[in-house]
Amino acid sequence: MDAVVPPEITAELTQILSNLVLGDNEIRSNAEKAVNDRLEHTPELYLLALAQFAITADTDVMRSFSLVLLRRLLFRTAPNAQAVPANPTRPAPRLTLYDHLSANTLNTLERLLLHSLSHEPTPLVRRKTVDTICDLANQGMSRGRPWHALQAQAFNMTQINGGEASNADMRESAYRLFAGCPNLVMDLQTDAVIGVFQRGLQDAFSIDVRHASLIASVAYLQAAEPAQLAQSLSLLYPMLETLPNLAQTPHPSSSAPKSFSDQSNYQHLTKFLQTLTPLCSTHPLLFAPHLQGLQTFLPALILPQIDCGPTPTVGRPFPSSGSGAGPRQGSAFVFPPPGQTSLPSHEEAPGEDDERTTLRLSALEFMVSLSEARPPMVKKMTGWVDILVRACLEGMGEFDDEGGRATQEWLADDPSTSATTESESTPAVFEQSLDRLACALGGRAVLPPAFQHIPSMMASYDWRMRHAGLMAIAAIGEGTGKVMQNELEQVVNLVVPMFKDTHPRVRHAACQCVGQLCTDLEEVIQELYHQQLFSVLIPALEDPEARVHSHAAAALINFCEGVERDTLLPYLDPIVERLLKLLNPDGDQSQVRRYVQEQAITTLAMVADASEAPFAKHYASIMPLLLNVLQNAEGPTHNKLRAKAMECAGLIAIAVGRDVFRPDATKLVELLMRIQQSHPDQTDAQLSYYLIATWSKVCQAMGPEFEPYLPVVMPSLLTTASAKADISVYEEDEERDGWETVSVDGQVLGIRTSAIEEKCQAFETLVIYCSTLGARFAPYLAQTLELALPSLKFYFHEGVREACAMLIPMLVSCGKTSGTLTNQMVSATFHQLIHCIKTEHDSSFLASLYKCFTDSLRTLEGVQALPQEFIDGIVEATSQQLQLMAEKRKVRASKSVADIENEKEDIALLEEIEEFALEDMTKMLVVLDPNHRLLVAISSVKALGFNQWDAEEDEES
Repeated sequence: MDAVVPPEITAELTQILSNLVLGDNEIRSNAEKAVNDRLEHTPELYLLALAQFAITADTDVMRSFSLVLLRRLLFRTAPNAQAVPANPTRPAPRLTLYDHLSANTLNTLERLLLHSLSHEPTPLVRRKTVDTICDLANQGMSRGRPWHALQAQAFNMTQINGGEASNADMRESAYRLFAGCPNLVMDLQTDAVIGVFQRGLQDAFSIDVRHASLIASVAYLQAAEPAQLAQSLSLLYPMLETLPNLAQTPHPSSSAPKSFSDQSNYQHLTKFLQTLTPLCSTHPLLFAPHLQGLQTFLPALILPQIDCGPTPTVGRPFPSSGSGAGPRQGSAFVFPPPGQTSLPSHEEAPGEDDERTTLRLSALEFMVSLSEARPPMVKKMTGWVDILVRACLEGMGEFDDEGGRATQEWLADDPSTSATTESESTPAVFEQSLDRLACALGGRAVLPPAFQHIPSMMASYDWRMRHAGLMAIAAIGEGTGKVMQNELEQVVNLVVPMFKDTHPRVRHAACQCVGQLCTDLEEVIQELYHQQLFSVLIPALEDPEARVHSHAAAALINFCEGVERDTLLPYLDPIVERLLKLLNPDGDQSQVRRYVQEQAITTLAMVADASEAPFAKHYASIMPLLLNVLQNAEGPTHNKLRAKAMECAGLIAIAVGRDVFRPDATKLVELLMRIQQSHPDQTDAQLSYYLIATWSKVCQAMGPEFEPYLPVVMPSLLTTASAKADISVYEEDEERDGWETVSVDGQVLGIRTSAIEEKCQAFETLVIYCSTLGARFAPYLAQTLELALPSLKFYFHEGVREACAMLIPMLVSCGKTSGTLTNQMVSATFHQLIHCIKTEHDSSFLASLYKCFTDSLRTLEGVQALPQEFIDGIVEATSQQLQLMAEKRKVRASKSVADIENEKEDIALLEEIEEFALEDMTKMLVVLDPNHRLLVAISSVKALGFNQWDAEEDEES
């Protein structure tokens, strides 16, 4: 192909790119500056040179690198382009280098990339070409620039016949183009598109072509309009036929490079299932006609294959098979079929067991995703739920613990550092899948098949099965709670004996099970079975294993969150006595586990909070220990212990009351001041959070006596409350810890979550200070009100807005009581509230705004204290909101019966939230005028609702 840029430009670019890939930071930095300089002055020339280099470079690495760089630079914000506006929730579209290119340059760029696509000899480099072309095509089409030559070339590439590697590579690239840019085929005849995709799905020479066609088919179906989707239903037959074909045929030749294609059928089938799974979530109804076939094929993948293996003994309850981890015989379905394996011999290849596990998890995810997306459909399929539940239960017991080594490592681990790893283990994935299944399908569907197996699992000789049974009960509690209540006595009778199990992981699972049930069946299980549960939880605090007695303390937290105070009090003394032993044990202090002490402090705090005043008799034993921790716990290794001690001291102070706490109040305050004023430890990310929280608890405990300390705590608190949202535009594929992303007008905006959470906590603390101190908070009234009013529109965090809506009436009351409320404050408050009510679209927060308005109005002694302009303004805003709500309900009423059936629970929840807003609206209008004309309009809007509250789980109960 003829050169499109001068040779000297090519030579210069070659040198720049060579420097960019070097490891020397200084050289690479200079090369980056050179690229930016060339793009600023002559962008068209250097972008074309980069595209040409992707064709002419001598090495695969440099051709790939130039394609990746071209893709990034083309859609990077152009120099001097419009910046992100002040309101980051509505940014203007970015102008990129692409937008500044002339039509001639774009034509040349497209021609160069098509040449690379058709002539690139290396498949991995061609994939980079495909990615760059897809980006260029998608961005161009979004700007009204079709690429007809690409469409024609892609279709021609699908028709290149033959089993040669180069031919298959071209076909694969074509389908990857359709996958990356579905708009290439969206405007064509549906039958023609289906024919092209079906030909790729049935490619006789290459698995990789079939996989690329499957990716393209999924992308097409997801992008299709409803009418187009209805005409494309036949495409799902050849898509699903790719699965059994992989299981029934030998490994075919593959067009991809060795590093990609030399995979077992396990790996290929895993990829195909993972490709199909997103379609389960977005278009589950497409699979309805195929459920019977899927149920015939998938269970063999997710259920463990039968292998009786060696006879178990007491000393070796789960012996290893002498044949290693090879394919187990005797199952209904062996994959790959005997004699048709792609492996070089009949012996298992290294890592094949891991591949089989990955395949099982992929098939499981496929079935669970489909079940979550369309519960009524799968529940009608006899056996579907039973198979899934059984597979999850089996998988939850598959621990690798040969010789007990894993158990010993588990006992030695610190759970605060190993929790992430454990949550990613294979048994944990099966457990999470069972949890999702229960939440999606409900108790009537999941409980019967689960408890067909769980009792026998709990009686198994293998500790892993007992452990799995307990964890299964914990996993399904949330989704099946309403139905489980009917069988709760049997459940408790199954779980309680397991606290005496000989294996520590089973006892740990018993603690987990009780703790989770106390959360999922809060108040119910505590009220009915507190005696049975306390009788095992309290002794578990003295379990010989640290992991177990620490987890028993954690389970007590869940128990106390839903227990009545009078129910807890008879058990208070033995609980506190054992927790104190965990916190300050006798004997060798070097053997003390810090995570146990941290958990004991946390549990003591919760027990104090739940028992309130009666906890005072233990105050003298505990508070000195906590103050000692705060006095001496220094250094990064003690950060968490110190934070927990602060939290516990604050909660105990509230529980025992001002008189009991007073002798230690000064000491605690001095320690908090010392910690606050000390040099910040950059590794202690939670210090600020715990300090703010503890100061607020000390304020609640001290009441008016906290006033002298306001000058200490308020400056930093107001600074935190005034923090702006930390927002930045994300570059492609960028990831940052502690950030969340939102997509707005084609831009990906990142928001630093930690700063927003601290801002929310600051406003919640201001609520506590103002409500506790009342008129004594007056010196900070103006500053706080000035922060709270605009934060009603802080859309990045609902908690901030809700806290401000609670705070504003308290500030009005503080100002009125102290005589510091000015007319300007009143005017600013009601002007902002009316503006927010008028523009609010969230019915949940709308209710909070109306309550805020009403409470503030009542504080001012009624409507006569409000100027007429504000009365007119709130009435007008209310009228607009009623009209909008009526229109929303009319739109819902116009939906088809099928759509309503699919969205019944969502509509019920939405209308329930709207009813709260209407109730608070009514209360506000009654304050203005008990016979206000808009009260009739509210009744009319209420009458438009569906009022379909008969969700399935309610029926189950």
